[in-house]
Amino acid sequence: MALFDPPSRGEGPAAMPVEGSLADSFGRRFSYLRVSLTERCNFRCTYCLPNGFVKQKGLPAELSADEIARAVSAFAQLGLWKVRLTGGEPTVRSDFADIAQSIAATEGIRRLAMTTNGYRLAENAPEWRAAGIDAINISIDTLDREDFARVTGHDRLDEVVNGVDAALDAGFSSVKVNSVLLRELRESGLDDILAFVAERDIAWRFIELMRTNDNAPFHREQSTPGHAILARLEEAGWRELPREEGAGPSRDFVHPDYRGRVGLIAPYAAGFCDNCNRLRLSSRGKLHLCLFGDDGLDLRDLLQSDDQQDELVERILSAMPGKMRAHRLHDGNSGSTPHLASIGG
Repeated sequence: MALFDPPSRGEGPAAMPVEGSLADSFGRRFSYLRVSLTERCNFRCTYCLPNGFVKQKGLPAELSADEIARAVSAFAQLGLWKVRLTGGEPTVRSDFADIAQSIAATEGIRRLAMTTNGYRLAENAPEWRAAGIDAINISIDTLDREDFARVTGHDRLDEVVNGVDAALDAGFSSVKVNSVLLRELRESGLDDILAFVAERDIAWRFIELMRTNDNAPFHREQSTPGHAILARLEEAGWRELPREEGAGPSRDFVHPDYRGRVGLIAPYAAGFCDNCNRLRLSSRGKLHLCLFGDDGLDLRDLLQSDDQQDELVERILSAMPGKMRAHRLHDGNSGSTPHLASIGG
């Protein structure tokens, strides 16, 4: 294995870089950490939290801003340079901008992204960009106002679309829209979406619906493969782009007549996990090697002091041999994931 030599983070043993990039037993190397700030969400999306967020008794509190900062610092020492803030809806936290600013200032972190339902984006895009967020993903499953309200539980499509335009105006280096493929929406709105992409420098990504422990009946009713989208793009002359460094799993396509791009995330496709570069930290402090793995490794006891960084780094390293080659969704096994808001998707 080639040695990885990230920048030193200061004086003393805890600041020394760790030899060896973070890798699993299958040779995959990891540059990308998804940090869930909360399981709370103010939307009630049919495929995720159809009854809204329900607080469970007995769970530990969400990670504090200091705990998150210590965790990100340890992962940065191991060579992870991209962080995405997720949820739930991450911006329901009152300290969201402070957390973002702290992570953006962490040595070794070169890119900070966020995923949001967009309900506060129009008014806060400049503040979040100033806090150091480089890239933003906004969830919009349909551009039909009635369908949007039915899927999300809120008649806020106009606000969210205004948020997309505000993000473009604020100067984020990347603005993407995430759209879950649902059977009930399959025949509606693709032309509207392509028109939206034609006029904006965004990437609109279609995501195949993933089965979780709480949505199995819904998944049977609503899941639809993405090959129809792919076929339509190819027939219309869209060209697939090479995958960028540190990118997620989307296959992205461009067309000379469109300002934006269209992507497809197909977790049920063969080889989907082959190039996995992502790890996840839950809002309760557990390291998850896979979105659909079993119960994560608790890091929280080592996030209480800056003096515990060496031990924290070693615990992260010790977990890597346990990463599976691939998820088990084809076997109907969603691991310990109750719903997508629980680990941050």
